[in-house]
Amino acid sequence: MATQGRIAKIAIIAVTVHSPAGMHQTLFDVRFLVILRRFILLLFDDPIFKITDPPITGSPGSQGLATDRSVVLQLWPMKGNGRAHKKIVDRALVLANQVGLEGLSLGALASDLKRSKSGLFAHFKSKEELQLDVLREAIDRFVNTVIKPALEKPRGEQRLLALFDGYLGWVRGRQLKGGCIFMALSSEYGDRPGPVRDLLVESQRNWTKTIARVAQTAVEEKYLRADLDTVQFAYEVIGIGMAFKHAYKLMNDSHAEKRAHTAFENLLARSKRNPPQKVRRRGEKLAAN
Repeated sequence: MATQGRIAKIAIIAVTVHSPAGMHQTLFDVRFLVILRRFILLLFDDPIFKITDPPITGSPGSQGLATDRSVVLQLWPMKGNGRAHKKIVDRALVLANQVGLEGLSLGALASDLKRSKSGLFAHFKSKEELQLDVLREAIDRFVNTVIKPALEKPRGEQRLLALFDGYLGWVRGRQLKGGCIFMALSSEYGDRPGPVRDLLVESQRNWTKTIARVAQTAVEEKYLRADLDTVQFAYEVIGIGMAFKHAYKLMNDSHAEKRAHTAFENLLARSKRNPPQKVRRRGEKLAAN
């Protein structure tokens, strides 16, 4: 509530002007204040913005993550001419998942949408600007369909399971035909410097931080053990997703999803506070001291 009060004061200051006579005058625009109040309440009622967990734990080389106190989520405001711009970006995202961002061109997109190329230039001044908007749209979809639903679950086991299930659904192509565009772009932009690669790297670092943060909340709920390296945990979750994509998309393995869930269950078992002990079979001799 204290934070909301500070935001409200800032809002009042924002609508206060200094008159030429030196007198301060508050602009009582009722509609503006109502909209602003709704925005503030929506913002601070969202569970995402309420996360103030302790630093995530990790290996000695992960000091940069150790001071992070929140799940890093970024939603990009859609620019341009509203629905028309959104429709173009949506179609471009589908095409990019087929031919890659480098294979995406304004000419091919204009032809696919049955629009003039000059008309698209009103929305994107360059191919790179188009690529960045497409990548931002993919990031927004990932946040809204994978991360946000998981963060609405109770901390601990339920949140971890929801995050992993959402991740597998994304890789499988539940939300975007063609599967995980980020994995495809990691190969396409692995050695290609520039703004697109920078944004891609930032998004994947944030994804790693998010998994580690969720694992840390599970530690605090005493579901996972206290000495767990949450960064290593995140690394292995992403590895399972990559292995799943290889088996499911390339190898057409009908057991790919089952194997991915088995791998995640094994990771959880190793990460719990009291990992299951190996049960000695009847007649098995104890190892010699």
